[in-house]
Amino acid sequence: MKTLSILGSTGSVGCSTLDVVAEVNEKSLARGEAPQFEVVVLTAFNNAKCLIEQALKYRPKMVAIVDAQAGQAVKAALQNSGIEVGIGIEALNAAAAIDSDMVMAAIVGAAGLFPTLIAVQRGAKILLANKECLVSAGELFVNSAKKYGAEIVPVDSEHNAIFQVMDDTKMVEKLILTASGGPFRTLEANDFANITPEQACKHPNWEMGKKISVDSATMMNKGLELIEAAYLFNMPESMIDILIHPQSIVHSMVCYQDGSVLAQMGAPDMRIPIAYALAYPNRIAVATPRLDLTKIHDLQFFAPDILKFPALALARDSLKIGGSAPTLLNAANEVAVHTFLNRNVTFTQISLIVEKSMEAADKMGNLGKMETIEEVMHYDKVGRQIATEIAQSLAK
Repeated sequence: MKTLSILGSTGSVGCSTLDVVAEVNEKSLARGEAPQFEVVVLTAFNNAKCLIEQALKYRPKMVAIVDAQAGQAVKAALQNSGIEVGIGIEALNAAAAIDSDMVMAAIVGAAGLFPTLIAVQRGAKILLANKECLVSAGELFVNSAKKYGAEIVPVDSEHNAIFQVMDDTKMVEKLILTASGGPFRTLEANDFANITPEQACKHPNWEMGKKISVDSATMMNKGLELIEAAYLFNMPESMIDILIHPQSIVHSMVCYQDGSVLAQMGAPDMRIPIAYALAYPNRIAVATPRLDLTKIHDLQFFAPDILKFPALALARDSLKIGGSAPTLLNAANEVAVHTFLNRNVTFTQISLIVEKSMEAADKMGNLGKMETIEEVMHYDKVGRQIATEIAQSLAK
């Protein structure tokens, strides 16, 4: 039986992970076998109700919740359960340090970086759903994993697809990340300024949290995945392409120097890459939707419109610059998306805030090398400060 910690258990990926765990364990018990997975840690930011329900169902050793007020509710609900309850950032980090075979790193944003690094440093198998770990601290994160023997298995559907079909890195010609194009792929650019948070959060194919949904709508999500892929697979920016694929059936492709192209296909359901990551290097049976090619009449691929979606160019440029540039990009984007969701800036101003933040950081001499986690956190803070000032100047 494998032990599992879930950092960010109340989010979309965290809940889907628990769904897979429950299904697989129930099947094992029905066969008269021991459960395959034991959940030992669950963490959340402020969703007390969901965390309490998860804790009572999965009976972990510890739960941690960052928000103090929500923490009191969790503590009261679990006081006689025998489950340890921690409250605050220090409790989150302590939870990440608890021994387990695997860690699902599913905290959204740069907030997931430090606890995931703690798990890396104890040599756990990291099921990486948090792309910001590699975007904000790519080289540092990868080097730490090598140093402590922590295996990284990507959970993002695109990177998981590449991971499944990449067999000889020396013979790779290029990687192709696919993108649905989000909800506004066919919308005229002139209408972008009127997009509401509700519209931006309504993805046509995937069920995701608000922040990731907005990133998908601006296509910054794909830009962040470009950076993630570069560090995860040790590929230069010039060898990674992005294609719009509205059907979200082909999740990514690897092109080889002999002309072969290997693609991983499947229904747009996060439980598929989650199940793969949990079982790797084996596979487990999960009742996810099956792909029926006879019912798919068309698989389309288009080049992305960089003018409509400037976030793609911003992300690619930050990867070319390297150093702290991706860290600053990610920090500025998190501020911009948060401000948009609070209805203080328009949809088009999200990318504008990121662009102006990068320009300001460059003028201030903040595009430098990073060798420690403290330097990463410093540049993350700088990026947020710059973006906040710019967002306030643009606020409605």
